[in-house]
Amino acid sequence: MFPAADALPDRRLTPGAINPAVTQQNIGWTICRRGGYTKSIRPAEDVTERLKRLQIRQYGYPRQMGRDGYMLRNYEEDHLISLELGGSPASPRNLWPEPHQVVGGWGSDVKDQLENRLHLMVCSGRISLASAQQMIATNWIDAYRRYISPIPVRRASRHRR
Repeated sequence: MFPAADALPDRRLTPGAINPAVTQQNIGWTICRRGGYTKSIRPAEDVTERLKRLQIRQYGYPRQMGRDGYMLRNYEEDHLISLELGGSPASPRNLWPEPHQVVGGWGSDVKDQLENRLHLMVCSGRISLASAQQMIATNWIDAYRRYISPIPVRRASRHRR
């Protein structure tokens, strides 16, 4: 279990980065089209795993039992501005080793709920793409509290210890 402070990325290392190919004008045929958009731009797992190893050290996360002294399964190499919100697919400024289990429940599965909600809101025209990107990059927990719940809503976790 990681401390609550680890639920948000270090802004110096991961401020967020957008994909310039995604704009408010073209969301209908990029992020809002049915099927396959994020899959078509997602970086290969070997690329993100290498970056995850490097960033875990940069973030100063504690060493744990595992290869290289870290248990990679305790983290998701996550896009701060998600791909479905027009985040940059491969920029290290938009990727960070997000812990799955954080004190208070603010782990990776909870952020995924927010990403899905904001995506639906952008695609339905309820909020602009730029607003969604700015909210999630600035403080995703505040955005979650605003649009989903003041406390994390627990779902069945995909990430077991």
